[in-house]
Amino acid sequence: MEAIPANLHADHDEVARSRYPPRKDARAMSCLPIFGELVERGCVFQATDEAGIEALLASGAAPVYVGIDPTAESLHLGHLLPLLTLRRFQRAGHRPIVVLGGATALIGDPSGKFSERVMLAPETVEEATESIRRQIGRFLDLAPDPWGARILNNRDWIHPLGVIPFLRDVGKHFPMGAMLGKESVRTRLGTEGSGLSFTEFSYLLLQAYDYDHLCQSEGCRLQVGGSDQWGNITAGIDLIRRRQGLEAYGLTLPLVTTAAGTKLGKTEAGTVWLDAQRTSPYAFYQYLLQIDDRDVGRLLRYFSERECAAIRALEEAHALEPEKRTAQKALAYELTALVHGSRETDRVMRVSETLFDGRSISDLDSESFRLLESAIPGTVVPATPEGWQLVDLLVATGLVSSKSRARSDIQAGAISVNQLRVDAVGKRLARDEFLWGRYLLLRHGRRHYAWVRLDREG
Repeated sequence: MEAIPANLHADHDEVARSRYPPRKDARAMSCLPIFGELVERGCVFQATDEAGIEALLASGAAPVYVGIDPTAESLHLGHLLPLLTLRRFQRAGHRPIVVLGGATALIGDPSGKFSERVMLAPETVEEATESIRRQIGRFLDLAPDPWGARILNNRDWIHPLGVIPFLRDVGKHFPMGAMLGKESVRTRLGTEGSGLSFTEFSYLLLQAYDYDHLCQSEGCRLQVGGSDQWGNITAGIDLIRRRQGLEAYGLTLPLVTTAAGTKLGKTEAGTVWLDAQRTSPYAFYQYLLQIDDRDVGRLLRYFSERECAAIRALEEAHALEPEKRTAQKALAYELTALVHGSRETDRVMRVSETLFDGRSISDLDSESFRLLESAIPGTVVPATPEGWQLVDLLVATGLVSSKSRARSDIQAGAISVNQLRVDAVGKRLARDEFLWGRYLLLRHGRRHYAWVRLDREG
């Protein structure tokens, strides 16, 4: 494979330098046809009233709301579409609002679930709320002005509610027939469901109340969410109409799945998180680099800040030479840089190209090599004046199953050290052969790697 074209890096750097529209231009940008752009990108799955939404957005800077229940201490790849959709609204001059469900996460949304969620402890939700609050700043401009994004916690207005006032003022607006007709409820009450507790049944009322509260306190009349949130969003719209006599709107985004039928970011190893401690930048980049050809154009439209015309050009170039994976490299670089920063992404890309694209190991630095420790197997060895037998290191790292197999593979020319082929079965490695005095990169065959790190304490 070839390296990602240099101009793709330049495009992203230019985006990074102008990450948000200048404040002075925000009023002028408030009427940009953002809804049409979302439709062109395939980001609109359902809308309650397309003409009404377009009119609302054309009338001036409009608040737009997305809710996230903090059920883990990190966002994951699946959260990027709603967050980057809010980012598009903000770049068009509208004001994003993110509501973190410090209260609703204690209840559990039954949408998309066939069994009841495990109840989370209040302190767990509180810690997750603060952690996610910090992550959101990577994607939205939180400047304290009329166009800056706001991060709110629904705990602030739900916890003070008394049960009787809530049932009288909110619950009376929800006919049981309408609630039982919601897909999230019908699924759980059907033959394949596990039933639904009153606790989860009340979730719809709480989220509807969120929208009603935001409409009254923030002037918010547009909620955006995943396709599984349609019932919750329309419940909020109905509540606003009944309590405030106002027309509000809802827009849902498609469920982001792969050609294999799995949710984006769900792997055999687990979830692809946005937190570098949970999913390393290297693993994050590699996941996107391996996206199926059938998915990459659609995902670029969802996530990339490139214009659709530029994405079509990438698709055309990819179709001519799919083995170069140009579109995947563009997607992987842009999203990894957005989540982890361009400097870390440059290191990740150099490591990836060193392992798989024939890039020279001399292009790496010690920080880049450090990324390999979370990406491929390896071992730590103590310092010793007599050096280390290559055969022993191959077995210790797991590259080969036995010393006899190691000897035969060396003789066959299948073993390299720091990209140099070794053919001496009795090869002993001295300390001065370690890169930066600390690392070795071993390769078995064409695609199997392992690292060896010299223990500094040795």
